[in-house]
Amino acid sequence: MKISGVEIRPGNIIEYEGGIWRAVKIQHTQPGKGGAYMQVELKNLRDGRKNNVRFRSAESVERVRLDTKDFQFLYPEGDMLVFMDKDTYDQVSLPRDLLGDAAAFLQDGMDVVMELYEEEAISVQLPDTIEATIVEADAVVKGQTASSSYKPAILDNGVRVMVPPHISSGTKIVVDVYEQTYVRRAD
Repeated sequence: MKISGVEIRPGNIIEYEGGIWRAVKIQHTQPGKGGAYMQVELKNLRDGRKNNVRFRSAESVERVRLDTKDFQFLYPEGDMLVFMDKDTYDQVSLPRDLLGDAAAFLQDGMDVVMELYEEEAISVQLPDTIEATIVEADAVVKGQTASSSYKPAILDNGVRVMVPPHISSGTKIVVDVYEQTYVRRAD
């Protein structure tokens, strides 16, 4: 589907210079002289490169729709992650860096949504929050509890998060996967 260069929004996926790009940030600029344009920060979905591009209103780009499919995470294999299609039971291996920091939150048997472009896996979406157990938490310093201070803690997957002072080692908490922040205590 063709769209005008000034209709690009964050999160849109476009075809540009033979690659598949996601618009990360946009800024609409209207200089005093000349026509308005859209300054767009693009991220390549295949190799992770970033690019800043100016699109004028007269230019048009091809907007891409990605197919989504339910997959299940099976296991890590070196620097690859193995997923299984929940319908056909086919297995797909993807590089760990495709997920970025969120890869640390993958758990065996976790359901994920894979975005596909022409049957090629482009990205993987994990659930927004997961439950994790704290394996190490600093002790609370006396007198520090009057203000809302947070202390560092390490989760069972090795990720470091900041938690409220009342959370101790062995506690199950809910963590935001993409922000890597404490949400609440698990039920």
